[in-house]
Amino acid sequence: MLVDSHCHLDYLDKDGDLEDVVARARRAGVGRMVTICTKLSEFEQVKAIAARYEDVTCSVGVHPHEAGTEGVEGPEPLVERAEDPLVVGIGETGLDYFYEHSPRAAQAVSFRAHIRAARITGLPLIVHARDADDDTVTLLREEQAAGGPFPGVIHCFTAGPDLARAALELGLYISLAGIVTFKKAEDLRRTVSEVPLERLLVETDSPYLAPMPNRGKRNEPAFVVHTAAKLAEIKGVSAEELAAATSENFFRLFNRVERPAVA
Repeated sequence: MLVDSHCHLDYLDKDGDLEDVVARARRAGVGRMVTICTKLSEFEQVKAIAARYEDVTCSVGVHPHEAGTEGVEGPEPLVERAEDPLVVGIGETGLDYFYEHSPRAAQAVSFRAHIRAARITGLPLIVHARDADDDTVTLLREEQAAGGPFPGVIHCFTAGPDLARAALELGLYISLAGIVTFKKAEDLRRTVSEVPLERLLVETDSPYLAPMPNRGKRNEPAFVVHTAAKLAEIKGVSAEELAAATSENFFRLFNRVERPAVA
């Protein structure tokens, strides 16, 4: 079994074929999917999708792109919504200095609020970091020093060894999306080769970043098999070993998600 630890099924739902998307994921061996919230104003829609499928759960959070208009200043709005058992993670949140759709200060305030919500709830923090590695590490370290540890994952990891080492030191996991399969991603593959297998997850971040050989197409959870195959190659293990390890890592981190019954 594989797990797509980060997808946006609400975006895929707009195309009108979500039933087929979920069915294809199941046929591909994807046993669990987490659909990710990016705006509190859309949380109910995200949660409704999770409620439709027994193998889908969701998160609650505000993407850094939305921090200027929907960012939270404290953990309370997140903690309140996380009381719903369908919610298994906090985010996605973090810092994005590539697009800077929101002011950096607003991103940081919202990011800190999400960290505190993760600590209060015990649910994993889902971190988005793009062109903001140094500030991401500084903020995570400050929050951990001030309030204690919290579970979490750097999603769609594309950075170098410095962020990878810092994340591991902080007790976080690292999740790989389709970019790791791209021909020009040699530096990323070298970094990933040094990350312990027991700290890795796989995801699609669909509908974005479809892996090879589907690059350029709309991404969907079934395509996580291609990312997993490349990661198995990088780590020098079989596809079955990789699937078992990353799924076990997922259930350890996202411990509110129910494991499938053993046949």
